[in-house]
Amino acid sequence: MSKRTLVIGASENPARYSNKAIHALRRNNHDVVALAKRNGLVDDVAIQTAFPGDEDIHTVTLYVGPQHQPEYYADIIQMKPQRVIFNPGTENPEFADKLEASGIQAEEACTLVLLSIGNY
Repeated sequence: MSKRTLVIGASENPARYSNKAIHALRRNNHDVVALAKRNGLVDDVAIQTAFPGDEDIHTVTLYVGPQHQPEYYADIIQMKPQRVIFNPGTENPEFADKLEASGIQAEEACTLVLLSIGNY
């Protein structure tokens, strides 16, 4: 089943984990919405700079550090995804508590690992 995923911190740089995650999500037939500070293109996914408003997002996967997450708190909570994945280096107990209080699963995991073991 395809899980529409919002990748926050998307990068055109193939060395970045967000880039690898977009490729892996697409290989696994997931719809991807990519968000970053700069426009770009990864695989067939356009990177947008404005937070998506009306997307039906199942999972948000974070590739921005905790210091850059507060600007996304309200938008993510309002979006009501099923879960938010905090990839290594993005762990944020404050935001995780806010998500859980809003009925959104907060998961410290690696998107690439979850995809590789079929547990996404």
